[in-house]
Amino acid sequence: MLDIRKIKENPDAVKAGLKAKEVDCDAIIDRILELDIQIRGLKTASEGRTAQKNKLSKENGKLFGMKKGLEKKGEDTAAVDAQIEANKAESLALDASNEADTALLKDLSAEYRVAMLSLPNLPDPDLLPGGKENNEPLRYVGEPAKFDFEPKHHVDLCCGLGLIDYERGVKLAGAGNWMYTGMGARLEWALLNFFIDTHIADGYDFILPPHMLEYQCGETAGQFPKFADEVYKIANPTDDRVHYMLPTAEAALCSFYRDEILTEDMLPHKMFAYTPCFRREAGSHRADERGMVRGHQFNKVEMFQFCKPEESDAAFEELVRKAENIVKELGFHFRTVKLAAGDCSASMARTYDIEIQIPSMNGYKEVSSVSNARDYQARRGNIRYRRADGKIDFVHTLNGSGLATSRIFPAMVEQNQRADGSVVVPECLRKYLGGIEIIEKK
Repeated sequence: MLDIRKIKENPDAVKAGLKAKEVDCDAIIDRILELDIQIRGLKTASEGRTAQKNKLSKENGKLFGMKKGLEKKGEDTAAVDAQIEANKAESLALDASNEADTALLKDLSAEYRVAMLSLPNLPDPDLLPGGKENNEPLRYVGEPAKFDFEPKHHVDLCCGLGLIDYERGVKLAGAGNWMYTGMGARLEWALLNFFIDTHIADGYDFILPPHMLEYQCGETAGQFPKFADEVYKIANPTDDRVHYMLPTAEAALCSFYRDEILTEDMLPHKMFAYTPCFRREAGSHRADERGMVRGHQFNKVEMFQFCKPEESDAAFEELVRKAENIVKELGFHFRTVKLAAGDCSASMARTYDIEIQIPSMNGYKEVSSVSNARDYQARRGNIRYRRADGKIDFVHTLNGSGLATSRIFPAMVEQNQRADGSVVVPECLRKYLGGIEIIEKK
């Protein structure tokens, strides 16, 4: 969620920033400013009426005292009684006005909240405007795979070696699903173990979160309400709460400290989680995306950080470096790409993608996306910290894939294939496979 003060101080700058993301929010921002004025006006009027009611109540208290004094003296109390009744009538009128304004305030506040939640995050000012056509490759590492034979597609390699059962995966769960079998399951688990051990060695806390989350988690992460139709929702027969299967562990980790105030010495908090991820959209079904490049369920290890605003840029560079090092350890040629404003997700102010080559796909595919949300998610989830001087501020949140396996796996078997259809196991994974160096057909 954006800071309303920033919108009010310079609405044109906010509009321009969102246009760089290829999102036109001018009408929404204008309406937010209107609502802010109306809401503040209603609150001020209500506070004024409440103060007037309190004044009338005190005045009536004094009048009742006067009335008792007059009654004791046997004097006429008609004037005092009339004033008391007039004050009561005025108080009732103030109550009626407050009641009407409270109903209106509730409606306007609900509209204001929805409008604020619908605004994307502002991109960092150094990002190029526009979409992926303006993405900027920052560096290339390693050399592309070269073969002195006709290389096979990963689907053919995985089927030939008994690593993946695509047909039974579809039989069990429908299109966009697959099933790891035998050495394929062991290889997948070796990848996950390698990622986990790497992050633990770097001092990150290992988290195993629930796979079924409540709506508020998606709202805090910035996925809802805009992308609520892209997840698998779960009906609850006992109450009206909305649950959904997490599309990424970011949605869970982002709410770890929701509605809490941290102490300064708790930051930065570096964590990571392993989860399966569930997505309704499973790709374009293009010929070059057959297999396991896109699917409804895939495994991923996600890195996440809560930090102070002044540590945010350094934390981002750390996450990028960690993702690059993992890809490098696996022996891949890759490039790191700085995304243009319009290619960053709605919640993010900045994103770098680490992309590798899958030979059969004739290009680069993202295997890690490292992003900085600045204070956008923290404002949505009310996640704050108390500085040493007592000031309370919003934290910054960052996340990065470390890594997802659904593209690593096919790239790994394609780039490490040999002419006879066998696959060389990356050296960093061999200890998880009992020292196996080559996967061959039984």
